[in-house]
Amino acid sequence: MTARGGCAVDVQHVLSGAQDAMTARRVFGEPVQVGGVTVLPVAKIGGGGGGGSNVTNPGGQGTTSDQGGVGFGLNAKPAGVYVIRDGNAYWRPAIDVNRVILGGQLVAIAAIWALRPLILRWAINRRALAPAM
Repeated sequence: MTARGGCAVDVQHVLSGAQDAMTARRVFGEPVQVGGVTVLPVAKIGGGGGGGSNVTNPGGQGTTSDQGGVGFGLNAKPAGVYVIRDGNAYWRPAIDVNRVILGGQLVAIAAIWALRPLILRWAINRRALAPAM
């Protein structure tokens, strides 16, 4: 298959590179040892890929059109670390502070919408009971 500009694309080479990128050694980082404690970082990795080609021969003439391409994507996020101390392993998850803040904001918005009728009723009753001047 050829890409635009006449450059040959080796699909197996590209897919092999994608497969190498999504292996266990990408998930587990290099262990770090400090003072008798070993820390092993872990990441959550996901990815996918695809490709295709289209060979056409318009009108049965001698000219053909050969088009195609391949690609893949990779996403990695820190998941946490394994802490190994005195022969025991402990899991310490990574905390995504942005996700925690977003969750708090969504809970606050839901609470405001749920309590809105009570707040409005309280405000109306307060005005009705206020002494006229």
